[in-house]
Amino acid sequence: MPETEPLFRDDAYRKSCEATVLGVNDRGGIVLDRTVFYPTGGGQPGDKGTLTLEDGTEIPVATAVKGDAPGEIVHVPAEPGPLPEPGDTVEAKIDWETRYRRMRVHTALHLLSVAMPHPVTGGQISDDYGRLDFAIEGTVPQKEELTEQLNALISGDHLVTTEWITDAELEANPDLVKTMSVKPPMGAGKVRLVRIGQDVDLQPCGGTHVAQTGEIGAMVVTKMESKGAQNRRVRIAFTDGG
Repeated sequence: MPETEPLFRDDAYRKSCEATVLGVNDRGGIVLDRTVFYPTGGGQPGDKGTLTLEDGTEIPVATAVKGDAPGEIVHVPAEPGPLPEPGDTVEAKIDWETRYRRMRVHTALHLLSVAMPHPVTGGQISDDYGRLDFAIEGTVPQKEELTEQLNALISGDHLVTTEWITDAELEANPDLVKTMSVKPPMGAGKVRLVRIGQDVDLQPCGGTHVAQTGEIGAMVVTKMESKGAQNRRVRIAFTDGG
């Protein structure tokens, strides 16, 4: 089956698109030729939303996941029901409010990795909060101090952009990779980087982000806890509930 064109990769603000059904897998997952749905990966949940058939039938989508074939994105129906046929045209529409909150949290976590310049061992993005796990030796900053540093970076309203480098360029610059447990996808010949400001942050990432850090809004470090001898988990959330 051909790859699904990931429209979210170049335009995270696109809320819907028209697409052609490529097929339905044996688990009832729907594969399209193009989509605005981000599939679960890199700590970011897959988008939910709807697929609308030409006759107006709506198929609620619980999430999107990566398929068995490279580049394939599968839309998972929220409940049993009628499924489209290959060749059908559908409108794919994401739950924008949920996606935008995740974009804000995801971008904030990039800034948290700037305020906490330690190797990242894990992470999670939710609608209301995010967390990163760090391998830290020595002194751990206080929650209040870290909150202040994070919000200073957010309020700088830095531009967030993407660029691409080759696999070889990434291998020649290993310091770009902050995550110890999850390596950036390689093998396709190029790797996507997310840049914040001119020199605030630059790291491989395939997720969705806001266009400027000021869109994130104020965040607070809600919890810092030990997860092993050197592992520290830092959780952040919107100060006003988002």
